[in-house]
Amino acid sequence: MSDFSSVFQAVKKASRQLTGLRDEAVQKVLSDLADLMVLQSDFLLAENQKDLDRMDKENPMYDRLLLTEQRVKGIAQEMRQVSNLPSPLQIRLEEKMLPNGLFLEKVTVPLGVIGIIYEARPNVTFDVFSLALKSGNGLILKGGSDADASNQAIMTLIHHILEKHHLPKEAYLLLPPDRAATKALLEAVDFVDVIIPRGSQGLINFVRENAKVPVIETGAGIVHTYVDESADLEKAKAIIHNSKTRRPSVCNSLDCLIIHQSKLSDLNRLIQPLLESGVKIYADSKAIASLEPNELISEADDSHFGTEFLSLQMAIKTVDNLEEALDHIATYSSKHSEAIVSEDQEHIDQFILQVDAAAVYANSSTAFTDGAQFGLGAEIGISTQKLHARGPMALNELTSYKWVIRGNGQIRN
Repeated sequence: MSDFSSVFQAVKKASRQLTGLRDEAVQKVLSDLADLMVLQSDFLLAENQKDLDRMDKENPMYDRLLLTEQRVKGIAQEMRQVSNLPSPLQIRLEEKMLPNGLFLEKVTVPLGVIGIIYEARPNVTFDVFSLALKSGNGLILKGGSDADASNQAIMTLIHHILEKHHLPKEAYLLLPPDRAATKALLEAVDFVDVIIPRGSQGLINFVRENAKVPVIETGAGIVHTYVDESADLEKAKAIIHNSKTRRPSVCNSLDCLIIHQSKLSDLNRLIQPLLESGVKIYADSKAIASLEPNELISEADDSHFGTEFLSLQMAIKTVDNLEEALDHIATYSSKHSEAIVSEDQEHIDQFILQVDAAAVYANSSTAFTDGAQFGLGAEIGISTQKLHARGPMALNELTSYKWVIRGNGQIRN
C-alpha cells in the first residue's frame, strides 16, 4: 500500500477540483474526446491488436477485448450521449423549513473517488471516464493484463484531452496490471470511496472477500428466459436467438432456456436458429427426448445450471408450471436479468412480481440490459445488489447526497 499512497492521495486531492466544473466545460471535454477517439482509431486498434495477439481466439474474453472501427465509433457516440445528459450534481432532492427557522436542503454530490477493477474490456475505460467526469468523480482504474496495451492507449487520449482543457489529469489514474496494485486498491480506505468490480463471478467474489473499501457488485449474469405454455412461438424464437447470439460474451446474454413441458413439441423449431448459429445446447432429459439428434446437443448435468457461459453455449430446463420455473430461477439466478415469454397476463404479472433481479423482462430480449439502451448514455456496470444502486449504474447512481442547513444564529437547547 505504501508504494501507492502518494498517487492515491494525488487522485483524491485532484478529484476535489472536479466538483466545481461547469457542465458546459464537461460537455466540451467529452465531445472533444469522442472526436479524438475516432480520429485516433488506427492508434487504438493497433494497440488493441497487441493485446489480441496474446489471447486465444477461442477464449470467451476475446470478443470483449476486441475493438473495431465500428465499436470505437459506437463508444464515441455513447460518450456524446453522456455529454448531453443533464448534470446529476447539485440537484435538490428535498427541502424544508424547520419551526426553529433552519432551512434544510438535500442535494446530490459526487461519490468522490471510485475504484474500478475490470478484466479484458477496454471499452470500460472510456465508459467509466465519461460517467465519472460528468458526475464529478475521480477514478482509479485497475484493468487486467489482457487489455493493458489498449487501456494505456485509451488513458493517453484521456490525459491529452484533460491537459488541453487545463483539467487535473491526476484525478484519473490507471494502475499497473499486477496483483500488488489490486491489493493496494482494495485496501485504500483513506483514498477511495467505493470499488466497483466488472468481470467474472470469480473476480467479483475476490473483490468482495478482500476489499476493505465498500464494494458495489456488478457484472455476473446468469440469465434465464422462461417460455410459458401460452408463449407465441415466433416471438419466443426471435427473443431466445437474440438473447443468446447477439453478443454471447456479455453479461446480459442468455444462459438457460426454461420451457414449459407443453411446449416441448415446439422445441425443435424453437432452437433451430440457435443450432444454425453454432450454439451448443445442454438439455435436460425431458427436453433431449423431444429433440432431433444433433452434434451440438448433449444431455445436461447439474454443472450446466447456474453457469454463466459467456460463449455460444446454453442449457435447457423443462418445468411443469410457472411456479417450478420461478423456483429454478430463484435457485440459480445471479439477480441480473430474467425474462418470460407469455401471452398470459396473469402469468406475466406473477413473474414480474416474484422474480428477484435487477431487470425483469416480459416478451423481450435480455440484451437490452445496458445503460445506453435504457437511455442512460452509458453505464459503469450492472449492479446486482440492492444497496445504493441496482441495474445499470449511470450518472445518477454515481452520486450520493448531503444535507445543507442554513441558519441565522440558531443554537440547540
